[in-house]
Amino acid sequence: MLLRELVDTSRAVQSSSSRLAKIAELAECLRRFTPDEISVGVTYLSGELPQGRIGVGYAALRDASGAAAETSQLAVLEVHDLFRALAALKGPGSARERTRLLGGLMARATRDEQDFLRRLLSGELRQGAQEGVMLEALARAAALPAADVRRALMLSSNMGEVAEAVLVNGAAGLERFRLKLFCPLGPMLAQTAEDATDALSRFGRAAAEYKLDGARIQVHRAGDEVRIFTRGQHDVTQRAPEVVELTRALPARELILDGEAIALRGDGTPQPFQVTMRRFGRKLRVDELRKTLPLSPFFFDVLHVDGRDLLDEPAEARFAALGALLGEDSAVPRRIVSDREELERFSHEALERGHEGVMIKSLSAPYEAGRRGASWLKLKPAHTLDLVVLAVEWGSGRRKGWLSNLHLGAREPTRGGFVMLGKTFKGMTDEMLAWQTRELLAREITRDTYTVYVEPELVVEIAFDGVQESSHYPGGLALRFARVKRYRADKRAEEADTIDTVRAIHARGRAAKGS
Repeated sequence: MLLRELVDTSRAVQSSSSRLAKIAELAECLRRFTPDEISVGVTYLSGELPQGRIGVGYAALRDASGAAAETSQLAVLEVHDLFRALAALKGPGSARERTRLLGGLMARATRDEQDFLRRLLSGELRQGAQEGVMLEALARAAALPAADVRRALMLSSNMGEVAEAVLVNGAAGLERFRLKLFCPLGPMLAQTAEDATDALSRFGRAAAEYKLDGARIQVHRAGDEVRIFTRGQHDVTQRAPEVVELTRALPARELILDGEAIALRGDGTPQPFQVTMRRFGRKLRVDELRKTLPLSPFFFDVLHVDGRDLLDEPAEARFAALGALLGEDSAVPRRIVSDREELERFSHEALERGHEGVMIKSLSAPYEAGRRGASWLKLKPAHTLDLVVLAVEWGSGRRKGWLSNLHLGAREPTRGGFVMLGKTFKGMTDEMLAWQTRELLAREITRDTYTVYVEPELVVEIAFDGVQESSHYPGGLALRFARVKRYRADKRAEEADTIDTVRAIHARGRAAKGS
């Protein structure tokens, strides 16, 4: 397939406001891929690269800019091969060679192809082909039920791999996607509840759990072999021997557990998130840190026990299976609640013990790996959102010389990009100011007298008191009394909260006030 066919599909999807039309355009394109093009083409149309980052930033794209070709015969696999070559470049002279290779590619591309490649390489190709749309297009192209393809993607977490399997082998291709030990799943994620009443109105009777501010872990065991994976599916087994030892002591030969590892103080209250994450740093003296900063694992779900997959079991059954395995010291505190007062008492108890809030979970829902499902809700005492830093202003007075005032953006899932919601410099320590100055300057795109504009990569957790209407920002909304809680090194910009979430918070606030 020629690159221009992908570009034409991308432009058609971007220009359409109809979900069904987007699905039809994508499905038609998917049917035309040859088997060796499927994984690459689907990944490109999803706005991603199979290799992840390949060392091409805004400066490299700028340096490679030049005249466009009148016509192009660039093939999708030619582009893929060149991107693989770029990803492999390292050491002295690599920047110069990267510019040469990228410049040669751009010289062979038409104007529309150049635009597509620039946005793909910069992570800004968000034409509305988000995962749900692409999944339905793939199901249509393969003539398979969307639910079957969704389950395969849940077990794989790789859209390109699933696409290749079902477009080449049809329903038989789904057989390869099974829950496997030591193949980590994407973790199930939570939406945000406005308050206790909001949470219970969705579920009625539900499970409430302490919301721990630790490191998410997924633990696999087969016999004496134990491996620990992070939220991003990285293997950190060597960094958490306490988790390995506890898991080996459990009464099962095969396990997949979901939970958190957290560093506790002597009185049992949690250390700050940043302190816990010291145990997962690149340069570790594990034995020494274990003595001074021990980790405590707490599990809240089980996905497999001794040959039995539990993904499709209701949460209540999974919790019962987990309870048969764990002692109190390694189980996340949980209570079944059915009224607001009971939930608020439990939430107050969690806060009193130093935790950041509670999770409320449907007792009837299956485990939705890799999805932010509506059957898990997080309830915190104040509103929080995970937003992306779009730009930052130089500080003044005591903060002179540091980048201080953050421009905050919510993700726009339909059209792509980010919607600015306001600025804040509150809640920052000197250590955080120094860190963000260094990290944001490394992501600089351009600047003016007061502001440095950056690649939208860093995710920051923002606490705020509410959402108000504002004509000052393009989304018509702004955060009230926004303040920084922490940077989220464990999250990508694609996982930030959306403008739809912000609008929903604003709408609920208006309804509560009767306006």
